[in-house]
Amino acid sequence: MFELPMHPKIVHLPMALAVLMPLIAGGLLLAWWRQWLPSRAWLMAVGLQGVLVLSSVMAMRSGEGDEERVEKVVSGKIIHEHEEAAELFTWTAAGLFALMIGAALTASRRPGLPLAAVAALGTLGVAGLGYRAGQAGGELVYQHGAAQVFASGAALPQGAGHDGAVPKEEHED
Repeated sequence: MFELPMHPKIVHLPMALAVLMPLIAGGLLLAWWRQWLPSRAWLMAVGLQGVLVLSSVMAMRSGEGDEERVEKVVSGKIIHEHEEAAELFTWTAAGLFALMIGAALTASRRPGLPLAAVAALGTLGVAGLGYRAGQAGGELVYQHGAAQVFASGAALPQGAGHDGAVPKEEHED
């Protein structure tokens, strides 16, 4: 039986939001600029960005809880690369959240719309950083065998190396 840790359960929410936020923020910005919606509609983008940041922090904390266990099969250097990418993603998303709040607070004044435009563009950068963190996490699981420590009887397969990889056997056909 497979004992699934919290990290993969949580991490998909901020990743999905990172992909969706450029569309949501861009659409709300356009609706605000064209006056299809009132400026307070921007609060939807602010709220979703807040959920992205909160769920990212939760994902980071749950990943930190699994780190010691995963280090049994994966090099600490590889884990650290994923951790650094996740931290950059999270703190950049948090900075963007602050900018979005600033745009919402100045919505009725002249700087609100330009701040929102910068924030909408910033969501593209956060999406790219999310891709980078997700790529590093996927490599941990699929290339370096990090998930095997959560399988029942978590012993490494016979012949597995420090990175958890099992050499392929050659078969004669």
